[in-house]
Amino acid sequence: MADNQWFVHPLRVRYQETDQMGVVFHGNYVTWFEIGRTELIRAAGYDYRSIEQQGLLLPVVDLQCRYEQPARYDDQVLVCTRIADFSPIRLAFESQVRRVDTEQWHAGSYGSEEELPGERLVSGGTRHVWVNASWRPARLDKGLPELYELLRAWPRSEQGEGM
Repeated sequence: MADNQWFVHPLRVRYQETDQMGVVFHGNYVTWFEIGRTELIRAAGYDYRSIEQQGLLLPVVDLQCRYEQPARYDDQVLVCTRIADFSPIRLAFESQVRRVDTEQWHAGSYGSEEELPGERLVSGGTRHVWVNASWRPARLDKGLPELYELLRAWPRSEQGEGM
């Protein structure tokens, strides 16, 4: 895998995701960030259900979201997600939502932001802390070492802590 790998997941804007102004309601982008994280973890070979069954939870402790342009009903968008920072206790993701024409992109991963297709609409990210079922901090390398190794090997953004 290339450094700074973006995982890309396509969505089509549904009518119920828009507001009276005819644009995507701002809170839906946070949901789309979650979809991107979930699908990246799935692409790494795990799913959140399995992680939670092992007694680990990954709550959001920080969210950043910058709105640059609106998405509208029936737009084809890509939720682009990459790991920005990683440790045994913390995990941070960088996210973008980009509008594309169907012919403008191909499935797979992209190495750099410059390679991402379409126009950026929203950018930001989330930070998380691993906790156990009692909501006490937990070390991923102790609780689920296989996932720890997969995420440790997953290419990160150069942005790191400055997200």
